[in-house]
Amino acid sequence: MCLAIPGKLTTIVPDEDPVFRTGTVDFDGVTRQVNLAMVPEAKENDYVLVHVGIALQVVDEEEARMLLDTIRTTEDWAEELADPDELNQPS
Repeated sequence: MCLAIPGKLTTIVPDEDPVFRTGTVDFDGVTRQVNLAMVPEAKENDYVLVHVGIALQVVDEEEARMLLDTIRTTEDWAEELADPDELNQPS
């Protein structure tokens, strides 16, 4: 199983060889350099799905926001399950 995280492509570093084309992607305030070889159509301000440092797909902003909301909800739910005090509270 793999998880791809959506982020906004803020800058592109051009390269003569498309395999080495990279860009900076903003993941809700955290930025990372990402390989763009698999998304040659990507342009600045696009949203991309990224897995292990490689952009796999361009997605529209609405889909990216929906995925981020789902990830946040899942993260909140997992934190609640991990909190032993929450488990011992009466319903």
